[in-house]
Amino acid sequence: MGKTAFVFSGQGAQYPGMGKEIYDVSAAARRVFELSERLRPGTIEQCFSGTKEELALTVNTQPCLYTVDLAIAEAVKEIGIIPDAAAGFSLGEVAALTFSGFFGREEGFSFVQTRGILMNEAAQKNPGMMAAVMRMAPAQVEEMAAGCGVFAVNYNSPQQTVVAGSKEAMTEFIKQVKEARGVAVPLAVSGAFHSPLMNEASEKLAEVLKGIDCGKTWCPVYANVTAEPYPDSSDAKALTAAQVKSPVRWQSTIENMTAAGFDTFIEVGAGNTLTSLIKKIAPEVTAISIEKAEDLKKEELNDVKK
Repeated sequence: MGKTAFVFSGQGAQYPGMGKEIYDVSAAARRVFELSERLRPGTIEQCFSGTKEELALTVNTQPCLYTVDLAIAEAVKEIGIIPDAAAGFSLGEVAALTFSGFFGREEGFSFVQTRGILMNEAAQKNPGMMAAVMRMAPAQVEEMAAGCGVFAVNYNSPQQTVVAGSKEAMTEFIKQVKEARGVAVPLAVSGAFHSPLMNEASEKLAEVLKGIDCGKTWCPVYANVTAEPYPDSSDAKALTAAQVKSPVRWQSTIENMTAAGFDTFIEVGAGNTLTSLIKKIAPEVTAISIEKAEDLKKEELNDVKK
């Protein structure tokens, strides 16, 4: 029997009402929501009743989606499924690190709040945007991006690469993609994340992390920056800070995990974006998403309960 991994949803997956069904049926999930609410009053209301526009603001998206990710992971754990490893896409990596014990629960929430604030500040100082590119090979996207002065920042799958940069440069890039008969879809995010436009946020997060006592994870967490498990050393903090300015190597992460024997991936969080990407990267594995109460009863889960 192969190994099971939890994968935590990233920014862009948020939607009004996310997490409500899990909150209603899982005591473990409610405990996560209640802690977030105590530390940041209004979090539950934003998750369950906030507008699409309100949830799209980075300072709201990050603590809210982090809470939903972590709550759903705890709900799945509550029914007897313990992962052998974890990975998270961008913001989801913070939830994965908290779930695995790198951050304490309060420290993880405090960090994700600060992360959202600093990334928003960097986005205001250096306005930018992101777009997902399809129907073009990653190498072709990289070459075109470099010519326009923008950056390939998310290697999502063989069919999808995300690019980020200034709005002016991205406008020219999107034009060139269309001329090359590719497809470029702007993303609902408020900045050029995982690009050099986030350098200042990364530097400030490194300083914040100096004041946080981080623990050893009880299961491996694969890092976006390296596509390999986080090290048990001070380098882990450096990776956490660097993540916001570095490309997310999601395709390589999944390829490395499947090579290491992982054959079941459970997406915990809002939406099913990661499940869809994993099926494109490794169609031979089992990939399922959990976000509704009924999802906790999926037959595929019976094979991985421990």
